Amino acid sequence: MILLTKLGGKEVLINESIIETAQETPDTVITMNNGHTYIVTESLEEIMGKIIDFQRLGRRKSRLRSDDGE
Repeated sequence: MILLTKLGGKEVLINESIIETAQETPDTVITMNNGHTYIVTESLEEIMGKIIDFQRLGRRKSRLRSDDGE
């Protein structure tokens, strides 16, 4: 999950694996595959960076677990 900021300043955790579309209009609008939408302050570039970082963290944790013999 990635942490994003809604327009009012509230932070929200978004499950990045169910994002269907994201577009800047000029605000960034995220549409989930269940139809819910979120308007956030982060740019598309920032969101992509957060998704990449989150996925890298998951792979790193997975690798550490396999190195521990799990």
